[in-house]
Amino acid sequence: MPLRLHESLSRTQRELRPAQPDGVFRFYNCGPTVYAPSHIGNFRSFVINDVIRRLLDLEFPGKVKHVRNLTDVDDKTIKRAQDEQRPLADVTKQWTDKFHADCDALNCLRPHVEPTATGHIKEQIDMIDVLMKKGNAYRAADGSVYFKVSSFDNYGKLSRVKERELQVGTALSHKSQAVDADEKEDATDFALWKAHKADDGSNSWDSPWGAGRPGWHIECSAMSKKHLGETIDLHTGGIDLLFPHHENEIAQSQCCNGTLFAHHWYHSEHLLVDGKKMSKSLGNLYTLDDLTAKGFSPMALRYALLAAHPRKQLNFMLESLHAAESALEKLRRIVRGYLKHGATSENGFANYWLEYRESHPAIAGQWGIAGEAWDAITLDDLNIPLALGFLFKTLDSRDLGAPGHYKFESEVANLSQLMFALGLRLFGDKPVAISASAAITALADKRWAAKQAKDFAGADALRKELAAAGWNMLDRKDGYSLEPVKK
Repeated sequence: MPLRLHESLSRTQRELRPAQPDGVFRFYNCGPTVYAPSHIGNFRSFVINDVIRRLLDLEFPGKVKHVRNLTDVDDKTIKRAQDEQRPLADVTKQWTDKFHADCDALNCLRPHVEPTATGHIKEQIDMIDVLMKKGNAYRAADGSVYFKVSSFDNYGKLSRVKERELQVGTALSHKSQAVDADEKEDATDFALWKAHKADDGSNSWDSPWGAGRPGWHIECSAMSKKHLGETIDLHTGGIDLLFPHHENEIAQSQCCNGTLFAHHWYHSEHLLVDGKKMSKSLGNLYTLDDLTAKGFSPMALRYALLAAHPRKQLNFMLESLHAAESALEKLRRIVRGYLKHGATSENGFANYWLEYRESHPAIAGQWGIAGEAWDAITLDDLNIPLALGFLFKTLDSRDLGAPGHYKFESEVANLSQLMFALGLRLFGDKPVAISASAAITALADKRWAAKQAKDFAGADALRKELAAAGWNMLDRKDGYSLEPVKK
């Protein structure tokens, strides 16, 4: 079933198709900066990209090339290495390994190629050299090299900065572009090569313009060109990357290569926590470890991250994870009911769709009970919440019964394939059990009783006792739950 997605540049929905004669679909998405654990806002984008990757694999089997970079040299990675007095490579390996572990826990497929910025210094220098020779870049007095935004007539087309009449001093003087403004010819120009400074320590490379390191934006352009060619089929990322990062990628790539950079751009929206932007200062920044420490499973987080349309802001709450766990358990219960008739085992369910379709090629494209869900995902701009609503509605209204009823094995395969596309691993992923002691439970029961008796002062005092003991009490209409206080 063809996949139609909103395209950020044209503001229209368009079908994804490979443009090159070899039929390979070339897909690039911006990866993490590996200096700390990725938070759940980062993972919203990565999980959505993973669903896109899975759908592409289904649409173009064996003909997808997915590249996701690792930013292992920038201001943040260097600062972390300098603060900890460790080699940059040691710091970035630690956090790369952590990112991979989190991705695996969230059931995200590995990209086919995962290049690093430090592994592509030559490619970045080569691109900068071309831009210098073409007059799109210039060397500043300190040895840094900047892209001349005024040299690219289409700058701002992706983000509509010109249409919105954004002036220097507002959005165009984004913090990543305002650094070293005294060295630049124009405040909107951005760094391609940063001259070495004392704060960088030993983290520098030789170049025709002196020792230094690449700017953030040139990294993606060089790695994409190296592994996918000058023009790619799809470039994705979070909405926060649309400007200036992706705008700058377009400018430097198209000026260097003289051709279109990407046929399709797709951006997912921000994640909020309890209606507010995530930040350490507000205490609402969560990592996967934070949530598993509270007893939630990685699959519950994945489900919760898919619970709003990717192009709409997602308001994340801890209650969202309780709802996600309940939804997943309902799916497990329904699927177990089907599996008891012998179509496959719990261990075999994840790949049953592949086994079944190989032995029944004639039914390819016949989605059965999952048909409305597939339409919502593939034809309605990745409308996963609508798809899940259709799925539960269908499952609630149909009893597949014994083998042979409603083409039983085929429908089990349909469910298996839909779970693959969404990356929802129903079996083998249990919540981490963290239990309160009997004394804590007794204290919580006492507080609940006080609240029911409208002794609010007593209830507040008992809540403080629980917090001092390391537990939060979450009230519901029908009772309460306990979770460890976030450290």
